[in-house]
Parts: sequence; C-alpha cells; structure tokens
Amino acid sequence: MALLTDSMDPYVQFTCRTQDQKSNIASGQGTTPEWNETFIFNVSEGTTELKAKIFDKDVGTEDDPVGEATIPLEPVFLEGDIPPSAYNVVKDGEFKGEIWIALSFKPSENRSRGVEEESYGGWKNSEASY
Repeated sequence: MALLTDSMDPYVQFTCRTQDQKSNIASGQGTTPEWNETFIFNVSEGTTELKAKIFDKDVGTEDDPVGEATIPLEPVFLEGDIPPSAYNVVKDGEFKGEIWIALSFKPSENRSRGVEEESYGGWKNSEASY
C-alpha cells in the first residue's frame, strides 16, 4: 500500500485509449511534485477520456500505485484549450488528492481541410497477395 509521504518519487502514466506515455520521475518531490511536461496523443472519434495514473517509483520492487484521475476530453474538444484544472486522484474509491492538468486540442490538418481519408492511403490503397 502506498502512503502519501514526502519521500515519494512520483510519476504519472497517461493513457488515451491504447496510447501510453510516462512522465519523468519527480525524485524527492514527495506529495507536491511538478512535472511541467507536454504529452501529445492522437485522438480519434469516440475518444472520451484521458487517464492519469500516479505511481511511486520504487527500486527493487514493483512501483506503488498512488491513485488515478479520469480527465473528460469533451470540454477540450469544444473549447480547444483548457487552462490548468484540478482533477481528483482516487484509489479504491478513496480521495487521495488532486492533479492539475492543462489540455489543448489541435485538429489534424487533414480534417480541417475536409480531405477524405481514402485519398491518404490506408486499406483502400493497399495491396495483398494470398
């Protein structure tokens, strides 16, 4: 069981559908870490949330889960940018703290020009031999 102490070496694993990215370890920053990092995810239609799982890095043993936050993505899809906002970190249904995250959404160039995806290859232009 992870205890929130000043000796934590936390990091965050972000998951957006099947994409995972991990922050740097905030060594020695305990319960008030600051990462100030940027992560880029490719999102497609139907993507609704970003998960932020916080861990305490341990040497020689498995990293301890501290908790996780679920960030809804609909607001950033509508607004384009969301300033740093607090999201609840929960573990086993119990509130553990907050994580502050800013979000930005940039539509891909292909979609903003209205170009149909079939003109960019994919399965319609691929060949297969059997």
